[in-house]
Amino acid sequence: MTPVDPIQSSDLEAYIDDQLTASRRIEVESYLSENPDVAARVMADLAIRGELRLALSSGRNHGRAETREAARRLQSALSRGAYLRTFQRMAATVALVAAGWMLSQHYGPLTISKVEASTPAPAFVEEAIRAHDTSILRESMPSQAGSSRYDAAEIRSATAIVIPQIPKEWKVSDVQIFPSAFGPSVEMSLTDEEERKLSLFAVRPGFFAVQQVAQAREGGTQASYWQIGEVAYALVSERQDASRLSQEAERLARSLY
Repeated sequence: MTPVDPIQSSDLEAYIDDQLTASRRIEVESYLSENPDVAARVMADLAIRGELRLALSSGRNHGRAETREAARRLQSALSRGAYLRTFQRMAATVALVAAGWMLSQHYGPLTISKVEASTPAPAFVEEAIRAHDTSILRESMPSQAGSSRYDAAEIRSATAIVIPQIPKEWKVSDVQIFPSAFGPSVEMSLTDEEERKLSLFAVRPGFFAVQQVAQAREGGTQASYWQIGEVAYALVSERQDASRLSQEAERLARSLY
C-alpha cells in the first residue's frame, strides 16, 4: 500500500519524536522498510535521543557538572528544528566520546571478551520457536484443520505486519494470528520444494532496528531471524541446516525491499 502523501523529512522528525498518528506512523515505517539507508539514519537519531533522555532522566550525578550542563543544552537544542540536526549528531558523538574517555580514565581501558561480544538472540526468536512447535502440533491433529488462504494486505491492515513474498515453489499449509508478549504475531506453516517443513514468524517486537539475518538454535530447532524497522521475522525449521536456512531467510528479507 503506497502512502497517499509522500514521506517528508518533517515526517521522519515527527516519527523520531513520537508525534505521528498511528496511521501515519505505519506509512513512515513502510517507507523506511523500502529505504534501508534512511532507516539506518533514523535508527541512529533514535539511539541518540534515547541516550540523552536516559542520561537526563537519571537522578544520579554521574560525570562532571560541565558535562551534565552540556547534555541539558543539547537536549534543548533537539527541539529547534531540522536545520540543527547535523549539529545534534556531532555534539552527541562528542559527548559520548568524552564520557567514554572519562570512564577509561576512572576504570582503565575497556576490553571485550569473546563471551561478552556474543549477543543473545532477541526474545521474539523464542516466541517464533514456540509458535513453530505449536504449528507442528496442530498439523498432527486431524480436528485442527489448517487454512492456506491468506490476504497479505488484510494482515498488514490489521496488524501493521508486512508479509514477505513467499517463493512460488513453496506451499503454504496454514496461516495463523497468534498472541505473543509483543502483541499479535503471524505464523505461517510452509513446505519448501524438497518437502521440508518451515515456519515463518513475524511480529512487532516494540523497538526499531535494522538487523541483518542472524542465526539461533534451540535443541534441534534452527532459526534465522532479522528485523526491518519495527517488524521482526524468523524462519524456523528442524530439517534445514543453518547455512541453507540463512540463505532462505535472506531471500525472504530481500523481497521486503
